[in-house]
Amino acid sequence: MSKKKQPINRMGKFFGYDDFNLELSMGEEWLHGDMNFTLVLFRVDRSKSVDDVYGESGKGEIKFFSPVEFKGYVQIAGPDNKTYSNGLGRYLEPGNMTVSLYKHHMEEKDIEISYGDYIGYYETEDRVRYYEVANDGKVTSDNKHTYGGFKAFYRTILCTPVSEDQFKGM
Repeated sequence: MSKKKQPINRMGKFFGYDDFNLELSMGEEWLHGDMNFTLVLFRVDRSKSVDDVYGESGKGEIKFFSPVEFKGYVQIAGPDNKTYSNGLGRYLEPGNMTVSLYKHHMEEKDIEISYGDYIGYYETEDRVRYYEVANDGKVTSDNKHTYGGFKAFYRTILCTPVSEDQFKGM
């Protein structure tokens, strides 16, 4: 990959970096100020958690970096009502969480979210539900994550709920 920077001017007649930065700042003001969804990232320290032979870690052996609060737009899917294979038992499974966050905010907070990390979301003032990152959203070259094809500006992270015996927070 080339290290040379090429200015993006495909929409230069109608839209440029100043417009992009203005739109980005207004969006961040709405998301961080008005919506104010606060989440906590528990990033897995893979260098201390994974063994050298199989690249795995056992229960209770996962080590984490210090938790970091960040802002993102949260959407939680409705719960799934499932049955056991024999059809005799039912259980209600919490829905997945989708978090959209600005790439600029991630740079400001110096965070990177990866597959297998954990995210805490305050459902109420005294209850945090924890989710595991199932899709870290690192591919942002699609039209959905760019502003009119101009430049990527956010990521979408898909998370699955975890039980308390899997992760309890810190």
